[in-house]
This record gives sequence, structure tokens and C-alpha cells, in this order.
Amino acid sequence: MMTIDASAQEPNYVVSAAYTLKGVDGEYSSEMQNTAFFEVGTETPFIPYADLTEEIVLGWVKEQLGPDAIGNYEYCINDQIQNQINPPVTPQQQPLPWS
Repeated sequence: MMTIDASAQEPNYVVSAAYTLKGVDGEYSSEMQNTAFFEVGTETPFIPYADLTEEIVLGWVKEQLGPDAIGNYEYCINDQIQNQINPPVTPQQQPLPWS
């Protein structure tokens, strides 16, 4: 996580958090990584950095992304796993029969 000192009362204010969304189906897996950015003063009340938990920060990330983006990420990860399980057929270049 990246922090700034927003004020004397709010040192180590979290302005971004990197996250990884991972899916697993047996031996197959896929993941997507990104960063959520937060504006200073939007999290009320201020929580001291030392008191942050994974649950709190994940809540911020999920709120920032919204349900549509989370659903899109989950769909992409699932699609990548399905392509590992059942690889798509790829057309092969063939020479022309009259060459």
C-alpha cells in the first residue's frame, strides 16, 4: 500500500492498494493484478495505519471497484481457466494446394 501524511491527525493515509484476484479450478488457475486508488478524506472515520486489517482494505478495494467491475474480473478469470481446461481451436496456416 502507498500512503501519504494527509495531516498531523492522519499520518500514513492510504492512497493506493495493489490487489490480486485469483481463481482456481483443480490444477488450473488464473489471476489479475491491479491497483485501487483512494482520495484523501474519503474514508470516514480515519483508521490509523497500524489498525488496518486485510478485511478493511479489501472492503475499500471492493467499494472502489464496484460490483460490475468485480463481476467482469471474475468472468475474465473464469474464461482464462476454461481456456486452459479446453484450449480453443487455433486455425493453422496451410500452403495453397496449387503452389
